[in-house]
Amino acid sequence: MILPWVLCGFGLVLLLLAGDALVKGAVNMSLRLGVPALIVSLTIVAFGTSAPELLISVQAILDDAPGLALGNVVGSNTANILLVLGVPALLATMHTAECNTRKTYNLMLAASVLFIALAFRGVFDWVAGSVLLAGLALMLLDAFRDAHRHRQACKSAPEEEPEGADPDLPWWRILLLLLLGLAGLPLGANLLVENATIIAKTYGVSDTVIGLTLVAIGTSLPELATTVMAALRRQADVALGNVIGSNMFNLLAIIGIASFVGPIPVDREFLTFDLWVMLGASVLLLPFVYLSWNITRVWGVILSGLYLAYLAIVLS
Repeated sequence: MILPWVLCGFGLVLLLLAGDALVKGAVNMSLRLGVPALIVSLTIVAFGTSAPELLISVQAILDDAPGLALGNVVGSNTANILLVLGVPALLATMHTAECNTRKTYNLMLAASVLFIALAFRGVFDWVAGSVLLAGLALMLLDAFRDAHRHRQACKSAPEEEPEGADPDLPWWRILLLLLLGLAGLPLGANLLVENATIIAKTYGVSDTVIGLTLVAIGTSLPELATTVMAALRRQADVALGNVIGSNMFNLLAIIGIASFVGPIPVDREFLTFDLWVMLGASVLLLPFVYLSWNITRVWGVILSGLYLAYLAIVLS
């Protein structure tokens, strides 16, 4: 019984180390490419930290459990905002007032509204999947256009180097940091979730409770680890960009791809409660994006508390 506890601890350490490597790699890649760290975090970092959700959702459909695929994505998106931004803020204030994320935030809200509208069709099939993947393609095209414009602007007005960036860091080390981070995050999350499940079952916790809590939280652990390290390194753009990008990727890419593996029916509970909680959590970011508020420790308590309240309602 000691081994699961040891492996849980090892998984947590691996998550933190991999998150740190991913943030370092992303910041240095943004410096070398001449693009904002926000764009790197919206693409490479966000897609990498969403890998567990993709694997679990596809496997759930193959295992004839499509409801788990949808619940995983919706639950993870709610956890990404309330938990992934709340917990790091308890450790250090995230200076989101310095971030220009209005455009990407609007895209995330648009993706959420599109996702909810398609959910009211009653099923995510290949038609809905095609619409979602088309939305993903437009998002990526817009990100690359922004990156190109930023590089052109930097030629005439070089930017100040971001904290944690090393202009002399060779490309092979940047790519190694990214690969170690992207490989270590899902591995650490898997170790932590599997062994936490063993511990929970030992104490008589039901499979339903494990699924509603450990699976949704577990697949958000890569985002949490990355955001914690970004907050401690004062890289608020990486932290916020990771959450926004990951949420868009979850909605557009994961369900978009999974719907081609098999149809995903939408339960009435999602239409009346869970989807609206997800959208409400997204709207909560509005003052940090539009009013230049920082995510302070007080907000960390509020966001984390709201997530605990959501779990209590779901499990009641």
